[in-house]
Amino acid sequence: MTTPHASAAPCEFEPQGEGRVTEVIDARSFRLEDGREIRLAGIEPAFPGKSAAERGRVLAVLLAGRHVRLHSDDDTPDRYGRQTVFAWRLPDEVLIQQELLTQGEALVSPEVNDGECAAALLAAEATARETKRGIWADPTAIKNTESPGGILSGIGRYTLVEGKVLSVRQAGATTYLNFGRNWTRDFAVIIPRRALANLAAAGLVPKSLENKRIRIRGFVEARTGPRIEVLQAGQIELIGEK
Repeated sequence: MTTPHASAAPCEFEPQGEGRVTEVIDARSFRLEDGREIRLAGIEPAFPGKSAAERGRVLAVLLAGRHVRLHSDDDTPDRYGRQTVFAWRLPDEVLIQQELLTQGEALVSPEVNDGECAAALLAAEATARETKRGIWADPTAIKNTESPGGILSGIGRYTLVEGKVLSVRQAGATTYLNFGRNWTRDFAVIIPRRALANLAAAGLVPKSLENKRIRIRGFVEARTGPRIEVLQAGQIELIGEK
């Protein structure tokens, strides 16, 4: 029997059933009594330096032994057989992703294509940032493009970086957002040609970002200097603009 709930809530896509959580695996995944392994959509763990057990502790407090209802815009399992979903705890109807973000225990992933859902998740992240909860208690949680060494310290990690775009250049099939004058040392954003249509659909033209202050989210790479590759519009946020 499906638990009654309000319809049309943010992130409430197609229903994927309900179940009881029997095991929390890590900061964003758990197992149900029927054997399904569930991965939380729309977020990335905020504390990559911790062990899986440490990172999963908050999720265990929220979900261990509790019943959940699941929703997703795609019911196809990932390559590991996991279902990627948005999860509501029952009976209090807490959206787990929103709760983790509000506690500063997660960061919003750019993979959310639904505007209303993305806005709700970003608002929860902003609340934690403003109240300095969880990861946001650290003043260096958002990296500054003027300190490329600090960005490089997070190679391979999902990171938020803020700064002013000094120039936008195209080289072959790649567009670069440059945040410094030294292109081999300073931070830059890489936008491959295949991503331009995604950005354009969201009203983002790379050249229009020149001299704008923006926030970038993504995985840090080292290609001479620190880099983040942008494939989706949700990775770019104009600071101080709606």
